[in-house]
Amino acid sequence: MPLVNAGVLMLTIKQPAFRYALSILAALVALLLRRLLDPLLGPENPYHTAWAAVAFSAWYCGVGPALVTMVISLAGIWYWFLPPYDSFALRSTAEVFGIFGFMALCAVIIAMGGFTRRSMIKRLRVEEDLLNAQHELENRVRERTAVLEQKTKEMAEQAAMLNLANDAIFVRTAADRISYWNEGAERLYGWSKAEALGRSPHELLHTEFPLPVENIKMRETWEGEIRHTKRDGAQIIVASRWRTLRDPDRNPVGWLEINTDVTLRHRAEDATRRLSGRILTLQDEERRRIARGLHDSLGQYLAALKMNLDSLLASNGEQREVVADCSDILNKCLADIRTISHLLHPPLLDESGLATAARWYVDEFSRRSGIAVSLECSPERMRLASDTEIALFRAIQEASTNVHRHSGASAVRIRLALDEKRARLEIRDDGKGIPQDQLRRFIEGAAQPGVGLAGMRERVRELGGTLEIQSEDGAGTALIIVVPVSSKATVAPGILVT
Repeated sequence: MPLVNAGVLMLTIKQPAFRYALSILAALVALLLRRLLDPLLGPENPYHTAWAAVAFSAWYCGVGPALVTMVISLAGIWYWFLPPYDSFALRSTAEVFGIFGFMALCAVIIAMGGFTRRSMIKRLRVEEDLLNAQHELENRVRERTAVLEQKTKEMAEQAAMLNLANDAIFVRTAADRISYWNEGAERLYGWSKAEALGRSPHELLHTEFPLPVENIKMRETWEGEIRHTKRDGAQIIVASRWRTLRDPDRNPVGWLEINTDVTLRHRAEDATRRLSGRILTLQDEERRRIARGLHDSLGQYLAALKMNLDSLLASNGEQREVVADCSDILNKCLADIRTISHLLHPPLLDESGLATAARWYVDEFSRRSGIAVSLECSPERMRLASDTEIALFRAIQEASTNVHRHSGASAVRIRLALDEKRARLEIRDDGKGIPQDQLRRFIEGAAQPGVGLAGMRERVRELGGTLEIQSEDGAGTALIIVVPVSSKATVAPGILVT
């Protein structure tokens, strides 16, 4: 309790017994004091100390205790200080009027003291409430100050930790101006904090976005790769992560951007892709050599052996059945070698071009798998560069194999559109499709594709083209490949001009 005055404490006493006991004690003290002053005051004015006791009780104890003080004081004065002494008998009318005057004056004192007491108690309670409110406010201010100091300390520690990070971290305001620039950004871009603050990061770093920046700002979070230019003019690729910053009312006030330099990783990936493309080229060349070897050497030997068996079959009647079985087995070997040779590298691809080789392949695939395949190709006589034709033919092979193995389709439609600028290959089936979550993971690079599909993608990348997969559950799958056509392409029939 912030109350320190003894009188204030007495005014706020709430126990009635204590207040009445205090009023009785005040009356007794007043009578005792009057007795002690009797030699000085004499028999006149016996009520002086009693009035003081009544006033004290009215002020500090209340109306009821003050009345008790008045009655006790009156009885004591009547008995001890009014003649005849030590008796309640009265001899004169003046003494009676004196008693009534004492009672009237006490009534006035009690009424005024009670009013004053209530006013004082009300004022003291208001002061107490104000003082308590002040103490509570001070406590809250101290607590809030401590919290702010703790948060400031934590923010300083976090800022120090952000400066230790190798990533470039900066904050942009709603007006697209830099308000925070860590030491990682200084190391990555070469611009100091003083030089970067207040400037637009897109103007400072000459940002190249993969999509319109307004589309990025509309999102709560965004991740992607963007191209920046450093202070020395060198261009880098960064993996950028954005988060929208909002005020307590959820209004956007800026963006937090964290950028990681992935330039070396991109160079390594480019080198890997070039290596993969070279490996695929060497693989195609090896297949071509194996196919020609099977066709030109082993195939010729088997063909000669078959002619000998046919001669033996015509001349030797005793071993006719054995020779016939050998001839049948040899026919199957020749057919298998011819099929393997064509699958490894169809001679038609070199001799007549992509359209003719693709038509032969889809006819054979339809015959073996029982799946209806339609091929549309225009113009059929256009020849492309060898690596382009091989890549598109391998795509048809791989897509057809996947349809047969996984889709459960009954029909496939292949369209090959060729012009002077690009070649567009579209393969659609009516199968069960690819689950959307699996397709999304593949598109985002989170899922590892099969070997054939990975090779297809690398071939297309090596040619500077694009590969797109469209699919819906139960609605089939579409594979779309677009590659640029070299200016050396020609429509001369049968001969590849390069």
